[in-house]
Parts: sequence; C-alpha cells; structure tokens
Amino acid sequence: MRMEENLRKVKQWLKARLSSFKQELKQAEFRKKIGLRLGILTIVILLLPKLFPFAKEAVGYFLPPEPQAPFEADAVVVQSDVLENRIFSTGDILAVKQINLNVEQSGRVVRLNLDEGAEVGQGQLLVKINDKDLQARMQRAEFNLSLTREREKRQNQLLSQGGISQEEYDGTLGELKSLEAELALIQAEIEKTEIRAPFDGTLGLRYITEGSYITPSTRIASLQDLSQVYVDFSIPERYAGQVTPGDSIFFTIQGRERVFPGKVYAVEPRIDTNTRTIGIRAISDNPDKHLNPGALANVELVLERFDSALTLPSIALIPYEKGYKVYCYQQ
Repeated sequence: MRMEENLRKVKQWLKARLSSFKQELKQAEFRKKIGLRLGILTIVILLLPKLFPFAKEAVGYFLPPEPQAPFEADAVVVQSDVLENRIFSTGDILAVKQINLNVEQSGRVVRLNLDEGAEVGQGQLLVKINDKDLQARMQRAEFNLSLTREREKRQNQLLSQGGISQEEYDGTLGELKSLEAELALIQAEIEKTEIRAPFDGTLGLRYITEGSYITPSTRIASLQDLSQVYVDFSIPERYAGQVTPGDSIFFTIQGRERVFPGKVYAVEPRIDTNTRTIGIRAISDNPDKHLNPGALANVELVLERFDSALTLPSIALIPYEKGYKVYCYQQ
C-alpha cells in the first residue's frame, strides 16, 4: 500500500510538471511572435519617412490635387526716380595757386610785410632787401641819361641844319641807347631785391624777421589762392573711358559734415602701371575757405545719371541661371 501511494504521487507530480512545461512553451511562442511583430513594426516605422514621398506620389495619381493656401507677399509700386551710377575713392585737396616765396638775390631784409594768415593782393610788396648801392647806381645812370638826351636833341637840330655830320649824331644816339639799357638793367636788379605777390591769396606762416640775411634758398613763407581748390584722386582703369571733364563729383572732409560739390577738371591720359589706376583732377569753389590744402577727401564720382529710372528693392530680385527675375502683379 505504501508503494502504491508513492507511485500515485509521482504520477501527479509528473503531470503537474508536464502541464507547467506546456504553459511555459506557449508563453515562449507568444513572446517570439510578439517580438517578431514588434521588429517588423519598428522596421516599417524607420522606413516610413523614406517610403512616404513615393506612397504619396502614387496616391496622388488617383486623388485630386489638394488646393494650396495662398501665401502673403509684400508689393512695391515701382515709380520713376533719378538714379546715379557712382564710384568711391579718396583724394587730396590742393590749392589751385600756391607758391613758396623766395628771393632771387641775397641780402638783408629792410622791410617785411608778411602778416601770417593775411589776405594780400596781386603786386603787393611783401619783402624788401637792402638795395642802397643799386639805388645810387640808378641815380647816376638817370643823371647821365638825362644829359645825353639833351645833347641828342641839340645834335638832331644841328644835323637837320648841316651843323654836324651824321657820324657825330650817330655816336651820341648810340651812347643814349647804351645808357637806357644800363638803366633798365639796374632797375631789373632792384626788382630782384623785392618780393611781390604774384596773385591774390592768403599768406602762410613766416620764417624770417626784419633784419634777417636771406638767400635764394631761405624759407620765407607760402602764398596760396584758396578761392578754388583741386581734388586729386584716382579710379580703377576699367572706368577710364567713362570719365570726361565736366562730370560731377561730391566729396567730404574730416571735421566738416557738409558735402562739397565739384567738377572733373582734367583726366590723366596715362594709366599708372603700378596701381592700374588713372588720375583724375577735379575743381571746386571755396568761397568760405573751409577747404584747406592737404586735407583728405572722400570722393564720390558720378559716372552716369538717369533722370527717369525704375528702381525696386534688391530683395525682390530672384536669381536663376541666366540672371535675375521679378514677379509682377497685374489687376
């Protein structure tokens, strides 16, 4: 009886283990199917972005196109306006007339009319060098010339009456001409002892005083005519054929907010081989003396002017392989 009881318990245990094993086997198969399905779903999800355009395009053959919503755009009414083609450069301000005052003959200064910054007129005496010896020589020459002229007049009368020969009169006339030439030479030497203003202008700083001994190399002062100024600048050689005398320029200088106008005065015929540029000289009026020679000018040169040009903002330009295009609206 004991053995039969034990055998029965073993059979029950084996049945329980077999039932548990079958349940575990079913669960493993279920998990395998679920994992396979999840893997397939994952692959589909990953490939969906790449397959979507093709699927959408395939469906599009069978479905009517969806209406697109209109997009907003800014419009500009195009109007005619003045348009100028300009290029920019830098240049230097120069006086139209400017000189450094120098004497032609060495000597001691006996008169000085150099007021720094003063306006002087053409022909005004600025510097005088001691010329007492020349003045004495001129007085003697003038006295001898006066006597010779009186003698020439008397001999001219005697010659007409036959009182003297032609040879005697010619000798006196030759002496008269010689004295006149000598006097002119002395006067020229006296002029070399004077410095006079060759044109109306403004004096600069002076570097001598009255009583100074000066030579032709001595620095005295400068004289500049500031009623007009030159503006010298250069532009690239590719614009050389587009610039002619009379073209307009506009320029500014440091320290002045005003924009100054000018006109092209001359164009250098030769291109600089080092910089591949061409020199331009413009001229500008300077009645207020606001433009000082030596100042740096920022120049705008007007190459072309269109009085009725149609302009539009650059953002409206749409680039494509052959250039640009724009959208036009018509009602």
